[in-house]
Amino acid sequence: MGNFYREGVTDAVEPTEVNDHDFPSYGNGQVIPHGIYDLARNEAALHLNTSHDTTEFACESLGLWWREQGKPNYPEADELLVLCDGGGSNSSSAYLFKQDLQALADSLNLTIRIAHYPPYCSKYNPIEHRLFPHVTRACRGVPLETVETAKHYMAKTETTTGLKVAVRIISKVFETGRKYTQAFKDNMTIQFDDFLPKWNYSAVPQSP
Repeated sequence: MGNFYREGVTDAVEPTEVNDHDFPSYGNGQVIPHGIYDLARNEAALHLNTSHDTTEFACESLGLWWREQGKPNYPEADELLVLCDGGGSNSSSAYLFKQDLQALADSLNLTIRIAHYPPYCSKYNPIEHRLFPHVTRACRGVPLETVETAKHYMAKTETTTGLKVAVRIISKVFETGRKYTQAFKDNMTIQFDDFLPKWNYSAVPQSP
């Protein structure tokens, strides 16, 4: 974030002077978006944070979407399919992501089925062309100096197909350096598919 040049044009009374190089020392921190796109309803949620892109953030974002949009729209659902990349905060090889995912499944009493895209294939994820390009377009030409400014313009995202985007700021500080517990690894209840189990598995809620 900061008073940096962003490609594009926008309506203004007078030109805005901005920095043409986004040196971190000139910035106001970073804004990290986590997006969730509902293919059936053409609706999305964007959750913004300014700390770190962690597995905890990814799972908290998913839980927030389920409580605010998912469950109200699908009240009879007892299982959720999530298509996601295989790296970053939802790494297919990370025990910590699976641990946080299991905790989320337990808290929501919801089976969460994960289908990771293989390496270099994330461009085939519908969110990459049905949501993110339109969010980028909504922010063209606007210096994003604060997370509130980012939220304001991202919420203006729209398409001719009727895409709706709800944007929310998650102010929690997500710490880096967290590690999975040995107890989770030794007693993991994640159910792996027979087909490509590394990329396809489910977190099934466990009884207390």
